[in-house]
Amino acid sequence: MTPQRVNILSPEFRADPHSGYAQLRRDTPVVQVEPAGFWAISRYDDVAFVIKNPQLFSSEGFKAAWQPAWVGYNPLANSMIATDGAGHARMRTLVSRAFNASAIQRLEARIRKLAHRLADELAQKGEADFVSQFAMPLPTFVIGELLGLDISLHHRFKGWSDDIASVTPEPLSPEYAQRTLTAISDATRYITEVIEARRHSPAEDLVSDLVRAEVDGQSLTTREIVDFLILLLIAGLETTVHLLANSLLFLAERPEESERLRADPTLIPRFIEEMLRYDSPVQSLVRIVTSDVTVAGVTIPKGEVVLAIIASANRDERQYPEPDRFDLHREQSSISFGYGAHYCIGAQLARMEARCGLEALLSRFSRFQRTSAELTWSQAITVRGPHALPLRFTPA
Repeated sequence: MTPQRVNILSPEFRADPHSGYAQLRRDTPVVQVEPAGFWAISRYDDVAFVIKNPQLFSSEGFKAAWQPAWVGYNPLANSMIATDGAGHARMRTLVSRAFNASAIQRLEARIRKLAHRLADELAQKGEADFVSQFAMPLPTFVIGELLGLDISLHHRFKGWSDDIASVTPEPLSPEYAQRTLTAISDATRYITEVIEARRHSPAEDLVSDLVRAEVDGQSLTTREIVDFLILLLIAGLETTVHLLANSLLFLAERPEESERLRADPTLIPRFIEEMLRYDSPVQSLVRIVTSDVTVAGVTIPKGEVVLAIIASANRDERQYPEPDRFDLHREQSSISFGYGAHYCIGAQLARMEARCGLEALLSRFSRFQRTSAELTWSQAITVRGPHALPLRFTPA
């Protein structure tokens, strides 16, 4: 009898993925899982092999995951994250200056000011959902500033982001399918309107830069810019929102760590690096196999979809001593932001947002306490964080 496949998107698995990943690493480091029979690769060395060899493991795997037949067109699945080689490199070059060190530094003072204002609002409430009241507005402001989008729509950005990134191989319900298709349609229409507005009246923002840009002597099409901007919108929100939420959940459960950071705020960057490893917002990268390949003694046929499970690699006992222990002074970094040509272009920005956010929160509050025992988790195959995080905030 064929053993039942693990469903890595089941509510039980999502609530505690690390014990499930540990079992995969121990017993079946390369194995098909639900949903859709994707191949899960869970050990550090094997995950590194996948992401370092795009000629064997193509990023077009994202298209297979994010654009199943029932969806039709998904701009995220057609963006540069789902491409390799020269096409990917050209698009990456276009946007890289928006994320260089000086551009990020120019934003820092404004991000810090907003983080303190959001922390003050939490203090006035006393109890609130941390995700909707802090973790979401902070990166939404940043992405809005970079792209020149209407900040008053920030709640819609996050809704679109959640729905588009959480596409499943088969629709979970008719309501889910309708919500997903509506999000793709609404986001695409809004971004297209922004692009057309910049064509008529350019501004000092990334959208105008992309409208003016040329690649090999050719301007980008509206469709290419839409795909690209929706990728930036989603990637810029999903990772940072979940990094902040996972950090506060951890601090609520480990008040002694809050005390350490409050006593010595210079440890906050180390805390962020260890949090990226210990409870990575990025769960997996999706790849498609370009020819039959053997990993850890298991042959994966050409055309199959592979999940390189970053969150499991970050807890691999073969790579990290005592991987389940949170260690502020651990020297080994995570691979949460990927590697090489696909290394996350916004990594430094995400780190800076998390640092400004945590500095504001830890200067304002002495303790964070959970006010609800139940958490539900995002359904995206690539990222993980709580939908909501109700907390009580104790002033310092």
